[in-house]
Amino acid sequence: MGKALNFEHSHVGVTRGQPLSLERWFARKLLVALGNVPIALELWNGELVKHPVNHSKPEVRVCIRDRRALWGLVAKPDLFFGDMYSQGRIEVKGSLMHLVQLAGDAAEDVSVVKGPIGSFFSGLLARSPRANSISGSKQNIHHHYDLSNEFYQLWLDPEHLQYTCAYYPRAETTLQEAQAAKLHHVCRKLRIQPGDTVIEAGCGWGGLARFMALEYGAKVKAYNISHEQVRFANERAKREGFTDKVQYIEDDYRNASGHCDVFVSVGMLEHVGTRQYPLLGSVIDNCLREDGRGLIHTIGRNQPRLMNAWIEKRIFPGAYPPTLGEMAAIFEPYRFSILDVENLRLHYARTLIHWLENFEANHAGVEEMFDETFVRAWRLYLTGSIAAFQTGELQLFQVLFNRDRDNNIPPTREHLYS
Repeated sequence: MGKALNFEHSHVGVTRGQPLSLERWFARKLLVALGNVPIALELWNGELVKHPVNHSKPEVRVCIRDRRALWGLVAKPDLFFGDMYSQGRIEVKGSLMHLVQLAGDAAEDVSVVKGPIGSFFSGLLARSPRANSISGSKQNIHHHYDLSNEFYQLWLDPEHLQYTCAYYPRAETTLQEAQAAKLHHVCRKLRIQPGDTVIEAGCGWGGLARFMALEYGAKVKAYNISHEQVRFANERAKREGFTDKVQYIEDDYRNASGHCDVFVSVGMLEHVGTRQYPLLGSVIDNCLREDGRGLIHTIGRNQPRLMNAWIEKRIFPGAYPPTLGEMAAIFEPYRFSILDVENLRLHYARTLIHWLENFEANHAGVEEMFDETFVRAWRLYLTGSIAAFQTGELQLFQVLFNRDRDNNIPPTREHLYS
């Protein structure tokens, strides 16, 4: 059995009764703060509250099951909407995806509204991410990645178990094909050759390291602080007989040692924190040979902004998606040259759509492992993530780099697509 989400305020009693005039007023203010969007609020007595000016037919109803849920939205909407939805104290009539998309589209207008009401659904209010010291990072990663390997196997691609953005070269590409295409895309960018030595920071369940070794002939040292992921990766390496090619190490990326031809990190930078970027650059500088190549693949943003408070607290503690400008702190102090930047945000939206489909198909198994609150929380997390990438709230950057004096650079990108 996995661990259920623990909400500090879940013990609060549910109170109903007829809505007060003040509560109706706040409900209307919540809608006004969202702007001209076809959303209505349904209060716990069945009373429908619509936008006071926009009288168009609502496309989505947000059903608030008790008055304390309403006051939670008024007091701290960025945290309480996710908590109340997870607990079933807020329901959505209509498409949850459509609701999140409507709210995301309204976010820029909402941001100019003063006070807590102005942040309703927008996720613009946020808390500072938890510490990403060595001990803090281990706690943060344990919270998310050590839920259970069986949980992730229910909805990720079964072959490579990739919990990062896939790559869709064709419209009909399946999730498993897209994840294999992503691994090829990364390896081709890094021009991995047989015998190359690779250091990977944050290896997940070991799929990229395995792929680089078996498909491209590399020798890989892969670091990860998730005990469950490293255990899974080592057991698979023994079972499939490639322990001589890949070494999975349960340790922090800051302790990476040795020299390598390639340094790669896929899906880890979101958990590093900007204060640690110069240190990460130092680790790369110490490890990468003079003719070495590096790639960092990360969720990012176009403007600096903290992670949504609910996601940072309940789902991804310590997470912070950087801008390209913030990522420069990794490269500039050590005179690394950025060779290529690719944004794959729409590929990530498609990846998440596939994940959500698999998650919903297996929601009974997830509920058996955890509980209904967990299922609803992860449904909201995956749905919200799709909307964030579709609306441009989140980006997916792949940044390729090398040493500043290394002129061994392909003249075109032909090698990526041959």
